[in-house]
Amino acid sequence: MSLDTLPRAARNNHRRARPPGRRWRSRLDVKAMPYALVSPYFLLFAAFGLFPLVFTLYYSLYDYDLAGTVEWAGLDNYTALLGDEDFWNAVVNTVAMFLIATVPQMLLALLLANALNKRFRLRLPIRMSVLLPLVTSVVAVAVVFTQLYARDWGLVNWVLSWFGVDKTNWRAERIPAWIAIATMVDWRWTGYNAIIFLAGMQTIPRDLYEAAAIDGASRRRQFWQITLPMLRPTMIFVVLNSTIGGLTLFSEPTTFYGGNVDGGSQGQFQTVAMFIVKQGFREFDYGYAAAAAWLLFLLILIGAAINFLVVQRIGGRK
Repeated sequence: MSLDTLPRAARNNHRRARPPGRRWRSRLDVKAMPYALVSPYFLLFAAFGLFPLVFTLYYSLYDYDLAGTVEWAGLDNYTALLGDEDFWNAVVNTVAMFLIATVPQMLLALLLANALNKRFRLRLPIRMSVLLPLVTSVVAVAVVFTQLYARDWGLVNWVLSWFGVDKTNWRAERIPAWIAIATMVDWRWTGYNAIIFLAGMQTIPRDLYEAAAIDGASRRRQFWQITLPMLRPTMIFVVLNSTIGGLTLFSEPTTFYGGNVDGGSQGQFQTVAMFIVKQGFREFDYGYAAAAAWLLFLLILIGAAINFLVVQRIGGRK
């Protein structure tokens, strides 16, 4: 006879009769097991997230180089960075390329997700195809875009020549280099963000759209009055994720200049991440690079907070 078929009093007596060790193990399973299951994440975060932050902060307060010199510097590294023209040049480049890339990327991803959210033939293959740029090697992407933006025989200059635009040296001039790198970023990440937006759109109840259609709302009005407000949590995630990725931009500008972290002959598209790598692994000034990494961390926090507030206001939230 199973325990469930016994009367309630008999079941209670049976539970009271269980040995103390068994009750303790049962209580441990209920209370401790959830923490044990999620502990690998926190252990990995502590090892590869929290420890590097603390370690970098520690050495940013020292004059630490490859020769083994470790001398207390206090805030000297931060003071020197704030007066370093090369560092501020990298900050301007990073923020500019982030804005040029992220704003069109979000709009295109929203439009693409809205189009993929409709019923049409071969939906699954088409939805999967938008992720192809993401899985493509960044080196291959850089080779293709370097050819497209070549000065003398690039496809972009050839198309612009139809409209009377002179040839542009995309890697030698600052703003053209920003635009070229931003298109690389958008080509790689627009599909990824579109899939995340699509996942968020599919959680919106269809009843809302049906009720709006009965009331005479057009598709455009449904998008602005239903889709965008209901998509706010997803947009916050995508915007914050894009902020982190955009302000730590490294692979695209580095490969665009043949793997060099100088960011052009005059640093015209050197990002803060490239500046950190140059200081740490070419100049071997680890303390200075660590201080730059922490200033980049503060820049990301400021950018994320601003974008969070902007997204919160979408849909009328004050």
